[in-house]
Amino acid sequence: MIDRIHGALNSTFDKLDDVDNRWGDKLINGKVREIVDLGDSLVLTTSDRISAFDRILSTIPFKGEVLNRLSLYWFKNTQDIINNHIISQVSPRSIHVKKCQVLPVEVIVRGYLTGSSWRDYQNGRDISGITLPKGMKMDQKFESPLITPSTKAEQGDHDEPISCEDIVSKGLVDSKLWAEVEDKALKLFARGSKLASERGLILVDTKYEFGILDGELIIVDEIHTPDSSRFWYKDSYQEAFEKGENQRKVDKEFLRQWLMDQGFMGDGVPPKITSQMRINIALKYIEAFELITGEKFTPSDLTPEAERKK
Repeated sequence: MIDRIHGALNSTFDKLDDVDNRWGDKLINGKVREIVDLGDSLVLTTSDRISAFDRILSTIPFKGEVLNRLSLYWFKNTQDIINNHIISQVSPRSIHVKKCQVLPVEVIVRGYLTGSSWRDYQNGRDISGITLPKGMKMDQKFESPLITPSTKAEQGDHDEPISCEDIVSKGLVDSKLWAEVEDKALKLFARGSKLASERGLILVDTKYEFGILDGELIIVDEIHTPDSSRFWYKDSYQEAFEKGENQRKVDKEFLRQWLMDQGFMGDGVPPKITSQMRINIALKYIEAFELITGEKFTPSDLTPEAERKK
């Protein structure tokens, strides 16, 4: 697999430059996804771009295919909880989805005190309006998962934490709908935690995006991927926690940590992502896919040029 990844370093899928007329007229380049607007539906193509701290940094071989296939796995395994936007799979990295009104906030569910929540806690700040008890430790499990939403920033800007109360009081989402969002988010997190645990993993935290279609709340975008979630190995959690050591990770958090070690947290010029780092990241994504699904990842032979013609 390393040889295949190395051979793909110069042929990653960055973006859709030209859109065939049969797709439609409108192309939106997101942080990771290319969105083609077909009028009453969309085609979402997951690129190989990787971002951290809301900045696009590089491309990672096979990343788009891994994320797309993982999201399809999770959508299938959560459709009894909430309907999703999937119409069909177009290619290994593209899906045809229903267009809906996406809610203007990201819904983050946290099971453990880590990442940005730990950094805020260390600095005495609330976590999206939630005041945590004193004396907690890094990577400590919460008694029950917390919902810590954030606003959606424009590309290049930073998302900002917001409390559940402010979401309602500012009219971003009405109270009845927000109560349903919280209920579905916690149920999705519980399902994700259960299935991850069966694979020897801990679902640490995750981001959900919801939308409204014909008056119904649905889940959109992606779900329980290494881009939207943190995963730790279950068998080494307790020992690392007791020693105050970093957890064994199977997500892109190790890239964030590497960036922070270089003094980068989103502002200024990011450090160059080396070829070896790109290979290491690709291996992490593939490892995540195989651990979560129980399937061996065999990348398609679909080239970026072929993807554009789908």
